[in-house]
Amino acid sequence: MGPSEWGGTVVSMTIPAVPASLPVTLAALRASGWKSIPIKEELRANAVRNISAGLPLFEGVMGYENTVMPQLENALLAGHDVVFLGERGQAKTRMIRSLTDLLDEWMPIIAGSEINDDPYNPVSRHARDLIAAEGENAPISWVHRSERFGEKLATPDTSIADLIGEVDPIKVAEGRYLSDELTLHYGLVPRTNRGIFAINELPDLSERIQVGLLNVLEERDVQIRGYKIRLPLDVLLVASANPEDYTNRGRIITPLKDRFGSQIRTHYPLEVETEIAIMRQESRAASIGDVKVTMPEFMERIIATFSHQARSSSHVNQRSGVSVRLSVSNFEILSANAVRRALRAGEREVAPRISDLDALASSTGGKVEIEALEEGRENGILQQLISGAVLTVYKELAPGEMMREVLTAFEEGAVAHAGEDISSSELIALLTQIPALMPPVKVLTGGDESPAMLASAVEFILEGLHLTRRLNKDASGSKATYRSRS
Repeated sequence: MGPSEWGGTVVSMTIPAVPASLPVTLAALRASGWKSIPIKEELRANAVRNISAGLPLFEGVMGYENTVMPQLENALLAGHDVVFLGERGQAKTRMIRSLTDLLDEWMPIIAGSEINDDPYNPVSRHARDLIAAEGENAPISWVHRSERFGEKLATPDTSIADLIGEVDPIKVAEGRYLSDELTLHYGLVPRTNRGIFAINELPDLSERIQVGLLNVLEERDVQIRGYKIRLPLDVLLVASANPEDYTNRGRIITPLKDRFGSQIRTHYPLEVETEIAIMRQESRAASIGDVKVTMPEFMERIIATFSHQARSSSHVNQRSGVSVRLSVSNFEILSANAVRRALRAGEREVAPRISDLDALASSTGGKVEIEALEEGRENGILQQLISGAVLTVYKELAPGEMMREVLTAFEEGAVAHAGEDISSSELIALLTQIPALMPPVKVLTGGDESPAMLASAVEFILEGLHLTRRLNKDASGSKATYRSRS
């Protein structure tokens, strides 16, 4: 719902320096009492620690506390490989990457090993030769948990060389025989030995590559250019897939599908409040330049409600999903449009308003597939969805019992103008002309009397009264005029 995504933005990480207190030779490692355990047992032990302490498996994922997380805890405790099934933007990649938080902070390997050789159980020719030559004085290096993760986006052109390895012609040119294991350039899976390997969009991996992957993970051997070597790797395999691909296209071979001990179905936020919390966590719109942006609660709810209603709309292709990224992008573009409006008006504090919602067309277009029977109906359907969200939130939040006197003022001839070219000061002048507006406005702003927040609440009430058919609205472009229906 970090890296940072209900969807997958990668956050750069600085790997800390190796503590000087850690052993640097095989003898010192034995003397320290360090014990070698398989990756799944390591994850299980650390998951037990978090669960016992009442801590989440990892931070930054919201809305899964009672659905996905219990299943993932069970999978880790059982030592299962896992496949996450879900539409786009359901934090699958974030959860997979965050599994590294459950690894021990530092892991010892034989120095110079390309495949993280266990000092007590070396796999590669390099590590075996080094221990044979140096004995207990064999040098030890330490790998941080953030480096124990490998990831591959499955594409039709993915090769065995990418995943498993290939003969390195440079090493052959140096004088080694092709039959020499040292001529190998290891792929992603061996380089993730004693770690977590993830495959995103697994069904897109061609079947012959799936067979090769199964061979190294299940049979522990691999053939490269006719040369067979054993690679007893220790890897937790995690994959993600779209449910439609996984269940209908049938592109995951049965033996590989059978390898996953747990299949976990993800979902979009079930509650508007959860979607709002994710928007606040992921958005980057607290301020732009020297303009401070304050997002009213009712505008947040409109954005989140819009996404929720799109997920149940017959006009939206539900097979492609409506990602939480839509809510985050809409949150950011709404703030950006408000800032642009403020810059033109010379304001330094701004709150997004109803008139800013027209900007959502650009941030929604690439994330929602609208299915219209008639050409050019997409914009109309989008406006219907936005208006539906505004109406829903108005009915939830606006104090309807306070609106009678407001309507009376309009029946007596009051007229209100709104839009991008109307400044906050012009909008809040209505509070003087129509004193009955002040009580419901204060309810919506929570007592915040800044001009930007008051103006946003005024425009929200005007639009709500129009959508509930108690005021007429004349709209032209970004301008709107509200007046009595009579």
